[in-house]
Amino acid sequence: GMSRGFAGMQLRSAGKDIANQLRMVRAQAIARGEPQRFVIEPAQHRWQGASQRHGEVPAKLKVQFEGAAQLATAPGQGVIEFHPDGGSSGGRIRLQLDSAEWRIDVGWLTGEVRSGPWRAQ
Repeated sequence: GMSRGFAGMQLRSAGKDIANQLRMVRAQAIARGEPQRFVIEPAQHRWQGASQRHGEVPAKLKVQFEGAAQLATAPGQGVIEFHPDGGSSGGRIRLQLDSAEWRIDVGWLTGEVRSGPWRAQ
């Protein structure tokens, strides 16, 4: 039970971290008046945000990206681009551990970042 509790904390922590980084990239796009990108590499369990910020996702978590494939500059990359008006290219990042899932959704029209545990209906 303890290890599952710790794994759940890792899932939640990684999800909140990525969501916060996405919000920061959006804020920088608005503040600088130029597009900014958040890049995630699911197979490598790593991401890169604004101002050279980067991080890793715990290896035990499964990482999936859904978004605009044409924005990637290398194979296996997921990219969400934020625009100066606050909008974005949109996308979804899914972090999974066993049956638990944390989703981070980025709205394409508003650039709003929503993050939280997800349960199948």
